[in-house]
Amino acid sequence: MKNNIYFLATVVALFLFTSCKKNTTANTPPRTDIHLDSNAQVGTHIVDKDGRSLYFFSNDVNGGLANCTGGCLTSFPIFNVDMATTTFGNGLLASDFKTITLASGTPQTTYKGWPLYYFAQSGVPEPAGQTNGEGVGNIWFVAKTNYSIMIANNQLIGANNIHYLGTYTPGDGLTNYLCDGSGNTLYTFAKDSAFINKFTKADFSNNTVFPIYETANITVPSTLDKSLFVVTNVNGRNQLTYNGWPLYYFGADSLVKGSTKAITFPPSQPVGAIWPVAIKGEVPAPR
Repeated sequence: MKNNIYFLATVVALFLFTSCKKNTTANTPPRTDIHLDSNAQVGTHIVDKDGRSLYFFSNDVNGGLANCTGGCLTSFPIFNVDMATTTFGNGLLASDFKTITLASGTPQTTYKGWPLYYFAQSGVPEPAGQTNGEGVGNIWFVAKTNYSIMIANNQLIGANNIHYLGTYTPGDGLTNYLCDGSGNTLYTFAKDSAFINKFTKADFSNNTVFPIYETANITVPSTLDKSLFVVTNVNGRNQLTYNGWPLYYFGADSLVKGSTKAITFPPSQPVGAIWPVAIKGEVPAPR
């Protein structure tokens, strides 16, 4: 008799637990905000209200415009929401999201100046929770709040307004290079050696010419080897290096997204010989 009572009590408890669990799940409302999600492949990134991943396009460093057009939009449709009614999850600020209007008249949402897109392989929308668009062509990357390094895919244009290829010969064509999370071009100095900045003076009196890239954060796209980025100390300041090469901005770029004027500095030297753009797969800095 006692065993029967214990058995019935266990069955009742299990039933109540299961019922409560089902009701809790059923009563969980769907999210209605743009928010952050995370997975093992790419870490924390921005998703829409339904959990679908959003992406940055490396070509969009070109003036911060939306450069995915025509057939490109089949695989990477634009993302747009009504900013007046949209809410944002923890870690996101409404002020970082804006709306631009495309040449077609279509509105598109941007994040910190980067137009946002979905991924739809062969035109099939990517399901929630997936990040298969990450690294496509080394020009598509999940949208993140804290990239310290991004990859630009852009036409190199010197301070002389001449167009250059990645070989630093005149010509029209896109070059894949490193930029910061806002799309500002990063350069290396040909006279530096491994982890040693040979340009910046101890008093930083020439730092406005080629400002060091100061950051202690290392967040990079998954197509880059994070271990090759190391923060070094330059007279009390943190400078990010890539494969041993200290990274710099060019003051005359004026933090204009996609500007690459330093490749022709100084004018007396061959293009790209002294201040080339930093590129993925950069040979190690000499020791």
